[in-house]
Amino acid sequence: MGKPVKDSVEAALELDEKEVYAHIAHESAEDMIRIISSLDAERAKLHGEVIYYRDDWDDLIRERLAKGKRHTAFDFYNPALFEIWEKKVKEAKETKRMEKLAYAVFGVVTLVATLASVVTGTPYILPVLAAVPLLIFIRDRTREKLDLIYYELTQFFIDELGALLEKYSLSPERYRFKIFSGGYFGVSLEKRGAEITALLNIEKT
Repeated sequence: MGKPVKDSVEAALELDEKEVYAHIAHESAEDMIRIISSLDAERAKLHGEVIYYRDDWDDLIRERLAKGKRHTAFDFYNPALFEIWEKKVKEAKETKRMEKLAYAVFGVVTLVATLASVVTGTPYILPVLAAVPLLIFIRDRTREKLDLIYYELTQFFIDELGALLEKYSLSPERYRFKIFSGGYFGVSLEKRGAEITALLNIEKT
């Protein structure tokens, strides 16, 4: 029977103080690059790109926060991260809910107008169809709002990752991450085959 897998904190405590911080910082950085790629994948999907990315950014953030709370003694938990994430998640869910509600209302009104048109012979459906541009406007505004939410969250984690790597002298080369769209600050993009990877711009001291 093989040796039991050690908890990350247990493994870290077997190291000296400097290695303890490096160990936990490395684990945190690896979690962050997965979160960044997952968030950006969602943003790219809004732009119509076909992205096959399995990680769920919401789940990843929950896991990161759970780990962070257990690592409080090592100063690897940022309460502000939790507050920003919660606010943005609620905003994204509310935006999606309002879009679905608009579609549902339009569907019900269309059905009622169609039945009324058939029964009475009066084209009640025409005014309803005239509202289609409004639905397109709602869809576009929803996409724009979600795009901004995903962008802000992604940039936030990029900044957090940069601060972590700089504080604990970790090499940015080790923490390249997949990126599917652009416009982020503090990173350099490099195309490798069909993939685009991002490298944090951190000055070596």
